[in-house]
Amino acid sequence: MTDMKIPRRDRFLWHDVLSEALSGVGSRPGRLVLTMLGTVVGTASVVVTMGLAATAAGQIDRQFDAVAATQVVITPKSTASGGASDGELPWDAEARVSGLAGVVAAGSDAQVRRGNVQVRAVSVTDPSAAPPASIPVVATSPGFLEAVDGSIVTGRYFDSGHDSRADRVVVLGAGAADSLNIHSVEVQPSIFIGDEPYTVIGIVDNLLKRADLRNSVLIPIGTARSYLALDSLDELQIRITVGAGPLVGRQAPIALNPAKPQSYTAQIPPGPAKVQNGVKDEVRAIFLALGGVGLIVGGLGIANVTLLSVMERIGEIGLRRALGARRRDIGSQFVTESCIVGLLGGLLGVAAGIAAVVATCLVRDWTPILDSRLVIAAALAGAVTGLVSGIYPAFKAASIEPIAALRGGL
Repeated sequence: MTDMKIPRRDRFLWHDVLSEALSGVGSRPGRLVLTMLGTVVGTASVVVTMGLAATAAGQIDRQFDAVAATQVVITPKSTASGGASDGELPWDAEARVSGLAGVVAAGSDAQVRRGNVQVRAVSVTDPSAAPPASIPVVATSPGFLEAVDGSIVTGRYFDSGHDSRADRVVVLGAGAADSLNIHSVEVQPSIFIGDEPYTVIGIVDNLLKRADLRNSVLIPIGTARSYLALDSLDELQIRITVGAGPLVGRQAPIALNPAKPQSYTAQIPPGPAKVQNGVKDEVRAIFLALGGVGLIVGGLGIANVTLLSVMERIGEIGLRRALGARRRDIGSQFVTESCIVGLLGGLLGVAAGIAAVVATCLVRDWTPILDSRLVIAAALAGAVTGLVSGIYPAFKAASIEPIAALRGGL
């Protein structure tokens, strides 16, 4: 009868290492919780950062749309020598660009240069009174108010009829109306530009894209040309749909002057995606840095606790070495313990991060967006942190000799 060889089992197998590691990890639950805390915070920060960055993408678009992402400004280009302009905006610039794709509204404007002519609310000047504050006069086309997204406080804005007839009418910015003590247009009040009276037909405010005009007197371009020697336009304001900036920026100069479109400079807003990504990248970088710091702190905590565990279990380690355990058996056990602690911290951090993202979305009425790959990667990051943190304590444990263990030292 042939003798059968029975395999000896005097070496640690992987399930033995795992069993011993789980026993070591679970022997002190309170210490385990404190050890995992840093890893939990780090992985939760990463999940919250990436989850909210993806979820808030559409919300960021809205914020930039409300401010400057819908405005194109066309100005005459200056010559290389400095002062003079290489071209002039046509008087009908508003009409020329209004039909372009992506244009919502358009309006031109120009500063009226009046020398020492004052804007006053009364015709008589009191020599003993302090000189009135200088109030700018700005000529605008009928579509200008809509182009800069302003609103009427009272009265109305002038129209193409006022402009073509060169009527002596003005609209006051809310700040200029306060300076002139005019708060209603029901009785058709007048102001004086120099010695000439002009009827106030409206007061405007909320000029978000030209806030400087809140303290100005607005007058039709035709009136400024007839009575105030206006000889050119300064700029053309165009309100556009989101994302139409590059197209309008290319087509508007051609519509203004097909022969010399290069005579104009088009200031277009950055694309919403570019601005959005820039903001998201900044926010993501900050929170990822915080998450990284949390993981480093968690890793140091795991390393310290694992090293303390090695010192407390010197007798056990020495006894196992005396019974035949190899250095790598001892080292692998402690590396596995720290890896398990890191993995548990990563899983708890992922759960906390998902809960934070969902709670934020519920409060803000958003739809949460989470990448499953991110969740897995964050959990694995906790495990890798534990693995790296356990290398030095495992090395110290593996270097313990049985005789040193009997003496009670490393």
